Amino acid sequence: MARSTARFTARRRHPGTHALLAAGAAVMVLPFVWQFLTSLKSLSSATRVPPTIEPDWHWSNYARVFELLPFGEQFLNTLLTAVGRTAGQLLFCSMAAYAFARLRFPGRNVLFGVFLSVLMVPPPLFVIPQYEIMAKLGWLNSLPALIVPGLFSAFGVFLLRQFFLGLPKELDEAARLDGASPLRIYWSVMLPLAKPGLLALAILAMLWSWNDLFWPLIVNTDPDKMTLSAGLAALQGQFQTDYPILMAGSLLASLPVIAVFFVMQRHFIEGIALSGNKG
Repeated sequence: MARSTARFTARRRHPGTHALLAAGAAVMVLPFVWQFLTSLKSLSSATRVPPTIEPDWHWSNYARVFELLPFGEQFLNTLLTAVGRTAGQLLFCSMAAYAFARLRFPGRNVLFGVFLSVLMVPPPLFVIPQYEIMAKLGWLNSLPALIVPGLFSAFGVFLLRQFFLGLPKELDEAARLDGASPLRIYWSVMLPLAKPGLLALAILAMLWSWNDLFWPLIVNTDPDKMTLSAGLAALQGQFQTDYPILMAGSLLASLPVIAVFFVMQRHFIEGIALSGNKG
């Protein structure tokens, strides 16, 4: 009872902060509300000037999405791509981060600086060489072309390195005294303790992969091999776009990642906060 009273008193002391947060939340939610209302309109209502808020309740727009797109195949492609990229980044980024944070070898800081320099290179510069590699491997219009280029992330290495640096060094020393190898220490000691950082990276990698448009639109031209983002982009015509159907498809594509974020948001915030404890 006393704890509840203290929380209520703390809330009353900062009404301006809560009002500001509520206003920010409303601004963030407004685009989704507008998207939902537009998805229930006719094309004439959606393109009316001035715009109207009231929907026409055309629920058939959602059925039309499945008629115009191989939505099930594209959803599966998107899911497999996101899961594959996320799993690859968790494995390879954590291994590299552990090496940079806990192992001593010549040129470690210089090599890590080179890794960080990749973050300053615009991603479109990698498109042509990556496309040529996929073409020579014969992977165009295939799932490997979507997954393999995203198996590693310089940001993921940086994020997990910061997390590993915050762990006590006595853990390594105790494990070495017990005869554990560096690989054993990484797998059995460090990874379990790095769970918050791994979850934060997993959520970020999942969101990036799910929303990725540029690379899937280039490497896969077969509608059955596209991801949802590329498939929805194909709904935009050169002279006219059916915005209600486009909004309906976008909303359907957004629901899984919104659900994942709401379920994992506590772990995400915790992982980001702990990763910044030590530089």
